[in-house]
Amino acid sequence: MTASLVISHSSHSQTQIEGRSARGVRALRMLGLLSSLFTLGGNGEALAGPRVISTHATTATVQSEESRMWMTVGERRFAITLADTEAARAFVAVLPLTIDMPDLNSNEKHAKLPKALPTSTIRPGTVHNGDLMLYGAQTLVVFYLTFDSSYSYTRLGRIDDPTDLAQVLGRGTARITFSRD
Repeated sequence: MTASLVISHSSHSQTQIEGRSARGVRALRMLGLLSSLFTLGGNGEALAGPRVISTHATTATVQSEESRMWMTVGERRFAITLADTEAARAFVAVLPLTIDMPDLNSNEKHAKLPKALPTSTIRPGTVHNGDLMLYGAQTLVVFYLTFDSSYSYTRLGRIDDPTDLAQVLGRGTARITFSRD
């Protein structure tokens, strides 16, 4: 971001101006940083004080609760951390949802949702045990094995602890309930 202005034809003068400009930019950045620190610190209290830490902890707890949902299969309940995507927010809006999900390729359960969701597809390369994704705009997929894939999906979330997920889902169709609580 260093701007250079040539006042004379000598390279020495140009170097001096560039050096001053770079020092000026650094000084402005430092001034902005100090200004931010004073603003955050209020009346000169230390930034590491309990007020700042407790505010951060409260925010983290609120975000954690907002980004959580549940998947229940029979008697087993799995916590899911939602992705920060428009599709995940739209999926939560249709909950609670109980849906029969047939098996596909011996690595996933899938089902058509009642309505299409917004998409933002990615090619993950490797799909992981516990990934909750959207294929197309309306097919919900729960993956219970890790494998490489060339397909595109929209990320909805991830099962926090997918241990025994394959056994719990079993072969064939599984009745799964998705809920916020």
